[in-house]
Amino acid sequence: MLPRDPSQPHRTASPLELFFDLVFVVAVSIASAQLHHALSEGDFLHGVTSYAMLFFAIWWAWMNFTWFATSFDTDDWLYRVTTFVQMGGVLVFAAGIPAAFNESDFTIPVLGYVVMRVAMVAMVAQWLRASRSAGELRSATRRYAFGIAAVQVLWILFLLIPAGPLQFAAFVVFALIEISVPVFAEYRRQTPWHPHHITERYGLFTLIVLGESLLASANAIIDALHEVESLGPLIAISVLTLVVTASLWWIYFWPPHHRAITSFGRSLRYGYTHYFVFAAAAAFSAGIEVEIDVLTGKSHLSNLAASFTVTIPIAIFLVGIWWIAIRQNADRVVNTVVPLGALLVLLDPVLPIPVTLTALVLVVVVVVLVLHPPVESTRMDPTRIDRA
Repeated sequence: MLPRDPSQPHRTASPLELFFDLVFVVAVSIASAQLHHALSEGDFLHGVTSYAMLFFAIWWAWMNFTWFATSFDTDDWLYRVTTFVQMGGVLVFAAGIPAAFNESDFTIPVLGYVVMRVAMVAMVAQWLRASRSAGELRSATRRYAFGIAAVQVLWILFLLIPAGPLQFAAFVVFALIEISVPVFAEYRRQTPWHPHHITERYGLFTLIVLGESLLASANAIIDALHEVESLGPLIAISVLTLVVTASLWWIYFWPPHHRAITSFGRSLRYGYTHYFVFAAAAAFSAGIEVEIDVLTGKSHLSNLAASFTVTIPIAIFLVGIWWIAIRQNADRVVNTVVPLGALLVLLDPVLPIPVTLTALVLVVVVVVLVLHPPVESTRMDPTRIDRA
């Protein structure tokens, strides 16, 4: 299991990586659905905190696999088997999401998380296996194995903490320790990463979370067939959701993402900020479902509250992707319009038709991006990585 060449030409996501992503479609969908139910019932604090905790586990498990794969993927029989074990852990985790939301019972999610990371007798074993032939990277791979194994003990202890503020505080501490493992492992020597491959993987996960919004758009049409009185608003929100989702896709894929990870520090910023980008994109779909509930009388939320369940995730998405990928590849106009667009979507509740102002603002942002392509600059791309 030798380190992969970070300059290997034509490196793309493998069929195994694409297969691995499918289990995260399930986990993201369940988490988004549970957030939708909590928000629709007006249980904002519990819904948002539970979602943030559960989505962290989804995102971090995917991150660990993806960055290991870009460095050491061999695609041999043993690598495939350990990947399948991790996929089983994700499915177990996903099955426990409803209980975590409704009863604050994190037993099944934690067990699934431990399986997919101590399969780690998969991931720990993968790092130990890599250490045998990693050469000068041996110490880094062993620190990864030790760090991951140690944190899993903390997550098991997490089950002993009663639900409430103390549990959430413990989660924050354990999560900070978790995301410190890569810093601890690579502070002397960094494992190699392929910039085009790793950013393609992030793009593929973005498609997964945006796909939830397309499902919400379809659900609006389905409800419209049965809710004649709300036919017009439901059709409108379906169309507007498609426009917003397409705009978010356009905005995300506008910049050359591989320029954003030209150093270890920048790769950490890029990867860690994606937690907010991914979580916000999936939460946007939950917000659309809340809007549908309000329109069909299934929720007693005010129109103002329902609108914010849509606009806040979109604003977070825009600010996040601007900060990590757009900002250093854009001119002054784009760097003004994108953050301003994030602010303006928060004014969406002033219009009577949900999502209307948001859709208009995002279309304007896309038009500006079309008229102002990414800036070519060696200052922004110091390694002169392939610009094609």
